[in-house]
This record gives sequence, structure tokens and C-alpha cells, in this order.
Amino acid sequence: MNIRNIVASLLFIASVANAEVVTYPTGEGVQTLDDFTVKVRQTGGEWQPVAVYPVKVDEVRDTKHHVETASMAYFDFDGTVEVEVTANKTDVTEARVRPLSYSIEPAVSGNTLTFTLDRPRNLSIEVNGDIFHNLHLFANPIDTHRPTAKEIKRAGKKGSKLIYFGPGLHEIPGEFMNIPSGMTVYIDGGARVVGQLVADSVRDVRFYGRGEVHPKGRGEGVYIKRSKCIDADGIIVTQIPVGGSDSININNVKSISYYGWGDGMNVFSSNNVHYNNVFCRNSDDCSTVYATRKGFKGGCRNIVMENSTLWADVAHPIMIGLHGSATEIGIDAPADTIYDIVYRNIDILDHKEKQIDYQGCFGISCGDNNVVRDITFDNIRVEDFRQGQLVNIRIFFNKKYCAAPGTCVKNVLFKDITYNGGNAEMSIIAGYNEDRKVSDITFDNLVINGMKIADNMPGKPAWYKTGDMARIFIGEHVENVTFK
Repeated sequence: MNIRNIVASLLFIASVANAEVVTYPTGEGVQTLDDFTVKVRQTGGEWQPVAVYPVKVDEVRDTKHHVETASMAYFDFDGTVEVEVTANKTDVTEARVRPLSYSIEPAVSGNTLTFTLDRPRNLSIEVNGDIFHNLHLFANPIDTHRPTAKEIKRAGKKGSKLIYFGPGLHEIPGEFMNIPSGMTVYIDGGARVVGQLVADSVRDVRFYGRGEVHPKGRGEGVYIKRSKCIDADGIIVTQIPVGGSDSININNVKSISYYGWGDGMNVFSSNNVHYNNVFCRNSDDCSTVYATRKGFKGGCRNIVMENSTLWADVAHPIMIGLHGSATEIGIDAPADTIYDIVYRNIDILDHKEKQIDYQGCFGISCGDNNVVRDITFDNIRVEDFRQGQLVNIRIFFNKKYCAAPGTCVKNVLFKDITYNGGNAEMSIIAGYNEDRKVSDITFDNLVINGMKIADNMPGKPAWYKTGDMARIFIGEHVENVTFK
């Protein structure tokens, strides 16, 4: 980083030390986009401009991937702020702010939208129904991890535990950087780091900031491998997988990908992984939990994602159970177990998948002799996605990815799930054979287009299965499915 950027950053830090709204200068060499103009202010205060950046997203048309350029902006605040968004290249006939559950109704005057925020939110601002040239607006909390001016000055020197990327464009030599134990990597607002940051066989590493990390092409911005006690907070990445690791905390991280197989937040063979307030818009599965895979061995336990937003331009918002030891180690390898998995307080904005094998906002595809049990989906709101199924729970043998069918899926709770829309295809719950079953699936307060689905719901003919009322096909080798 050059001296001019250091001085600018230090002056910026001093000026916002007690600020209630923090905007970030665009770093030298970082590309911006003018589809939208964004401003923010404390109520009644001075408007502050917010930099707008391009971000690539994936639209599948006629089974082919098409890269589109959307917009992205971010700022920090506390208290209450007013936000002003102006569409510069189209007349505004309609506008919406998502997730819809936030009930943010923008006021529209000409081509300008205004609305108020009283808490941090990760939002999609959409004009005239265009979801591929929208504005991703990340209204963050005030950053409590920002290093001091003294720490920034010492970054990179002997004895410093800080790697600092200030506002501007940074290309990592060799395209990847291994981070030693005990280090903090801080990517400042207005920074774009091109390459991959890797925590491999380390502990006590922190990835903090507001800036972006992504490779030159496809791939992981941050990769956590065989490590322990790793934190990530506030940064923007393409992908951030966790493999063979323990005690991982990922908070307020945004994952946006545009290329094929661009999974957002994979978990492989890891325990005690906690996601909070993350935003995923991905060109494949947003959130996955897998067992043995990519050289990481074993099952998964205690994986929690909460207070988050998922948007799958391709494949699943949530996918559990596909990969395991049968493929990686051998058909006679001991079964891996994936258990104690919780998704809580989630908004699912989209799901688009034509292939039936890979449909499902809630996908449990149990293969490779895996045992999948004790799964909870709690308080999840599903908006009107473009194509796919609401629920797909199967034990199956997918020869493309697995060497064997799964062993069992049992004890899955869907609590307070709502879906509003008309595009959902028929959901599927199915086992494999008498020895490989799905069992003990509970739907507690499933609401579809305002209708509560229950075994004793009024108007259900006695000869109907309750699943018929929800358009859920409950197949063979399935036991004890209840709707409360």
C-alpha cells in the first residue's frame, strides 16, 4: 500500500471515530458503477455519498449461464438513518426492497427511492422487477474491529500481528496468501483484494473489515482448512468454504458468485461452525453441510446459521448430506454422520433450478452411506422463487457424485416455515429401500400462501394425505411424517 493511501485512511479513521454514519472512500484503481447513486444520512443531517461498485451475478437462461453486472454498496451506522437511492439509467415504474419480511416500503419520487433503517440490514433494491441489475446494499453495524492508527502504521513490520489492506486495488503475488496463526487480516472499506486468503492448519486467525476479496476468476476469496478458532466479520467474498475445521465464527460476511459451481458457504467435515447475519447470492448452493470431501475426512456436528439471507441463482439455498466417505475413501468406509444442524431466522429470496435432482429450498440429499439426523429449520421465510421445490428430502444414489446411497435421514424439524408464491413444483420426501429410510419428519406451523398445513386442518378430506394439501409427495420407505 502506498503512503498516500495510508495517510488518507488515517485521516478517515480520525474523522469517523465518533460518527454515527460511516462511509468509505473508493480506493485508487477500484472500479465503480453508475447504475445507481446512493446517499445516506442520520435523520435530518447532511447527506453523505456512498460508493457503488459492480458485482457479477449469474442468470441461467435456456440452461446456459449468463454473467450479468449488478451493483453493490455499503456503509456503517447506528441509530436511525435515511437512505436515498436514485436509478440513473431507467425510469422507475415500480420498486421493492427485499427481504420482504422487513416490510421496508420505499417512497418513490421520479427515479429516486427513499426509506429509513433503524438497524443493520443486508438488502436488495430492485427497480422494475430487475433482479440481475439490482443494488445489493449492505447497511452494516459500526465496525468494532477496526485497527488503531498506530496498529495500521506498524502493519507488516516485525512483531505486528496485523496484515492491512487499505482502500485501493491489491493483487496478491502468486494469487494466494497463507495466513499464519495469531494474525488479523483487515480489509478496509474501499479495498479490493484480488487473490485468495488461506487459513490452513492454523488457529486464532481473524478476517475483518468491509472490503472485498476475490480471485481473478472463479474460486474462494477466503478458504479455511484444517484450522481452529477462526473468525470472519464484515468482509465481501466470492466463496468462503470451511473444511476439516473446528470453532469457526462467520458474521456479517457477504458471498456473491457468478460462475458455474460457485457454492457460497460450504462446510466439509467440520464441527462447531456458526454463521450469523450472512448474505449469500450464489451461482450454486448457498449453504451446504457435507461429510468427507476434498480431502477433509469425517462428519459434521453443531453447524448453525441464523439471522441470514440466502439467494440461489442456481441450485439450492440449503443443501445437506450429499458427499461422504464412500466416494472419498471407499464403499466399505465407516459411515459419516451429519447431525445437530440448525438454520434459524432465515429469508430465502430465490431458488432457480430446472434439474429435479438438485431442486429444493430445503435440500437433504443423503448419499455415500451418510447418516443425517437431528436437523432443525426454524422461522424461515421463503419468497416466491423462480423454479424448484420447497422441500426435497431423499436418500438416493446419485452416480455423478456418490459411490453409494445414504444410510438414513431422521429427526428433521420444520418449525414456523412460510412460503408465499406460485412457482413451487411438487416437493418430495422419499427413502431408498427398507434398510435406508427417511423417518421422523415434523412440520410444526407450515404456512403456504396463508394456509396452515396440519393433520387436523379444516377442509382436508379424510382420504387425503396432509402432504397433498402442501403439494408434498411422501414416497415409499418414509415413516412418521407429521404436520402440527
